[in-house]
Amino acid sequence: MIQAKIAEILDSNQFLQEFEVNGWVRSFRSNRFIALNDGSTINNLQCVIDFENFDQDELKRITVGSAISVKGTLVESQGNQQRVEIEVKEFKILGDANPEEVKLTILSPKRHSLEKLRQQAHLRVRTNTFGAIMRVRSKLSFAVHSYFQQNNFHYVNTPIITGSDAEGAGEMFRVSALDMENPPKKEDGSIDFSEDFFGKETNLTVSGQLEGEAYAMGLGQIYTFGPTFRAENSNTSRHLAEFWMIEPEVAFCDLDGNMDLAEDFIKYVLKYILENCQDDLEFLDKRFKTEEESKPKAERTGMGLLEKLHFVLDNNFKRVSYTEAIEILKNCKPNKKKKFNYIIEEWGADLQSEHERYLVEKHFKCPVILFDYPANIKAFYMRLNEDGKTVRAMDILFPGIGEIVGGSQREERLDILRGKMKELDIDEKELWWYLDTRKFGTCVHSGFGLGFERLVQFVTGMGNIRDVIPFPRTPQNAEF
Repeated sequence: MIQAKIAEILDSNQFLQEFEVNGWVRSFRSNRFIALNDGSTINNLQCVIDFENFDQDELKRITVGSAISVKGTLVESQGNQQRVEIEVKEFKILGDANPEEVKLTILSPKRHSLEKLRQQAHLRVRTNTFGAIMRVRSKLSFAVHSYFQQNNFHYVNTPIITGSDAEGAGEMFRVSALDMENPPKKEDGSIDFSEDFFGKETNLTVSGQLEGEAYAMGLGQIYTFGPTFRAENSNTSRHLAEFWMIEPEVAFCDLDGNMDLAEDFIKYVLKYILENCQDDLEFLDKRFKTEEESKPKAERTGMGLLEKLHFVLDNNFKRVSYTEAIEILKNCKPNKKKKFNYIIEEWGADLQSEHERYLVEKHFKCPVILFDYPANIKAFYMRLNEDGKTVRAMDILFPGIGEIVGGSQREERLDILRGKMKELDIDEKELWWYLDTRKFGTCVHSGFGLGFERLVQFVTGMGNIRDVIPFPRTPQNAEF
């Protein structure tokens, strides 16, 4: 007897072979047909049971949500809903699920809202939607590592606890071992962090970029892929307090090389997912179409989920300067007729998602990379252009979502970097080591950041970022 996963059995041609399979009951019809799922695939295995040959009390324990072990023979299915099925010879209840309690949870056959599913995040992965999302997320994670490893990048684990703020935003979670009810104080009444665990004020990281840059200066090309944290009080469908970031850094690489890398990377992972998650993507594509049909016409993307993935994979990314994009947006109909929520009036405006989507979906009709942004709306570490007012930044824009990647050529010139830090009142003492990297063999280098959940969101078609991470952390919510 072979013990196997349901995904393997559904693809098997070993008819009349005996199999043992474990899983959770999705349905039990006519006291005869068990739909069993073990998480290995979105598809259920039909197990056919001759109820007259089994103990009736044991059969009553086969309920939705219960865990069971089944032993039986693989045969061609008599029905047209599945290719194969198991003729059950024996079964064992591994874990009961009370039908009355199941009715109160998302395990019941009743369709539930995504908000209800978030309230039972410990159970939602057993639904078709979240099972599909999390399998896709797992494959995407593997594809990320595969791409970089195949291209001779070194994986670096950058610190989660840090004393620096890479973004300069100041919205960070403090890490402290001090007694919050009676912290040590300085003479001026402020908290004395010199007595804290690390001897200074520390926080959870918002990015591994700065440390990644340091390691790229010795290893040539590295990537980080780890958790990051933002204490931004944004209770929206686009924000999380805890999320994962993919951040490569490459020495001897300018902005053009950085854009090449980002496009090649994205196309690799999308191709991998299309080839390895077909069943889950087909399910999510149908779900996406249903969701789109329920939206007002103006809010629809006009493309199915699979169509969007191929749109990115099959098109070259159009490279457009920020200055050119502003001119396009200033003169477009939605802007002139004041259809945009944020009207573009002059150079220097910070582009919103509606502007980014217009460029991708309406104007260029392909993914877009915007570059050379105004210096005053970008971070201090981005390389200043010769015009003195723009920096070598780049953002990649996708349909339906807007910006998905942000990156830049880094400022390698010590004097200019110091000047920008002084302008923004960034303390050199806090980043002495970062400045040091510009003293010992400085060189042109570049990198980008891609929020992993934003990528999962795009690939799965989910509208809310809270639905693509197992246990979302948001303002006023750290449940589970």
